[in-house]
Amino acid sequence: MTNQLKAGSILSYLQMGINIIIGLLYTPVMIRLLGNSEYGLYNTVSSTISMLSILSLGFMSGYIRFYSRYKKEEDYKSIYKLNGLYLIVFTVIGLIALVCGLFLSFHLEIVFDEGLTAEEYNIAKILMLILTINLAVSFPLSVFSNIISAHEKFVFLKTIGMIKTVLGPLVTLPLLLFGFRSIAMVAVTSLVSLIADILYVIFVLFKMKEKFIFSGFDHTIIKSIFFYTSFIAINTIIDQINWNVDKVVIGRFKGTAEVAVYSTGYTLYHLYQMFSTSVSSVFTPRIHKMVRDTKEDPQEQKKIITDLFIKVGRIQFLILGLIASGLVFFGKFFIVNIWVGDEYSNSYYVMLLLTLPASIALIQNLGIEIQRAENKHQFRSIAYLIMAMINLVLSVILCKLYGAIGSTIGTAVSLILANGLIMNLYYHKKCNIDIVAFWKSIIRLSLGLVIPVFIGVVAIIYIDVNSVPIFALCVLVYSIVYCLSMWLLGMNEYEKRLVKKPLTRFVRRTKEI
Repeated sequence: MTNQLKAGSILSYLQMGINIIIGLLYTPVMIRLLGNSEYGLYNTVSSTISMLSILSLGFMSGYIRFYSRYKKEEDYKSIYKLNGLYLIVFTVIGLIALVCGLFLSFHLEIVFDEGLTAEEYNIAKILMLILTINLAVSFPLSVFSNIISAHEKFVFLKTIGMIKTVLGPLVTLPLLLFGFRSIAMVAVTSLVSLIADILYVIFVLFKMKEKFIFSGFDHTIIKSIFFYTSFIAINTIIDQINWNVDKVVIGRFKGTAEVAVYSTGYTLYHLYQMFSTSVSSVFTPRIHKMVRDTKEDPQEQKKIITDLFIKVGRIQFLILGLIASGLVFFGKFFIVNIWVGDEYSNSYYVMLLLTLPASIALIQNLGIEIQRAENKHQFRSIAYLIMAMINLVLSVILCKLYGAIGSTIGTAVSLILANGLIMNLYYHKKCNIDIVAFWKSIIRLSLGLVIPVFIGVVAIIYIDVNSVPIFALCVLVYSIVYCLSMWLLGMNEYEKRLVKKPLTRFVRRTKEI
């Protein structure tokens, strides 16, 4: 299992790198081939259908918790019943999603008001139908990928994920170049997702030989699952409000072109987010085991959890600090002069308004699984729900005044209050995490930011970045200064060893050759 965890982490970073490269290269091509309006239309429809993911009601998050319990007891019959229960539940959810999606497909005025032409309405309807079918099928099939994750078979899971990531754009790009539009793009992407899901099914049934029992369910366990996941369901609703409603609100009040501006900034934020979530996701089963094994010794549990929380948080800060500060200093030139063009200059501000406030949560995202493992996620759900409602109200009001930037301000405010203040207090008071020690450690690490930030400010004021070579040189110099400064002023011995070990191994193997 340790090898699977290490390999899963490596593959996660590899998949993240592939996602980033594809996102950076594919997005501008897609915008140019589809046009601003159809690109915005595609994003609005995708976000609308994605909002139906709230129908999962957080059930999938509960699988690992109950699987871990049965695995410890070696109660395989209960595991097979859990498999069967989840497959039934998610099949029903898939059917509900199908009905809801079909309704929206034939009542597009709910989403777009009067903002589309007759041709755009027809395109939107077909896109909505394809994505609805894809979502409805993906619900029951997602049970199999979750089973693979619970068994910590990360190599297969991440490998298929990488192939899926590469194959989608690889097939859709030629279609776009030959004149096919968003409908063909969505159809191919949905087909690739379906093939990946079928491979997960085959792996679970024939390689892992996992079984499913569809009767004899323990009603007490069913109630426990519903209670445990009910608050996670609220989190799912919150995520949809925070990350998808903005596009729908902008599309309704400002049109699809403004959605394209928001979506471009959001794409960069999403790529930024991957640096934090790609590795932490493989710790999910391990965290549940740690919490369970130290349940009888709260002091030992606090020490183990806090140490892991700090270690992972510092590594995430090291990575995100370089990217976030670099985006502040060089992001606008990249967006306007290299990536998508001058008409997307406001995407820079959208990106910053999402990236900087979200950084607090991104270096602490291990805390989400810690809460779930401790069954203390209810407070987060309620607090975030209130903040999401504030976000929604602010986004609608500010969108009418300032378009995409206004809507993003609403999201930024809710992120700062919820992640920066409320959840840190809760982590410290209720989740057995020494949050004071965490922030002391982060502050010591952030001393390494002082010199790079000074260099970045000087570069903006005194250097005229007017060409790609000068831009590339500035980014390179800034990155080198950041790494040296962090090494000398911020990083501890453990983090330096993480860097030295693979470098030493690489040098040794090079000499052997």
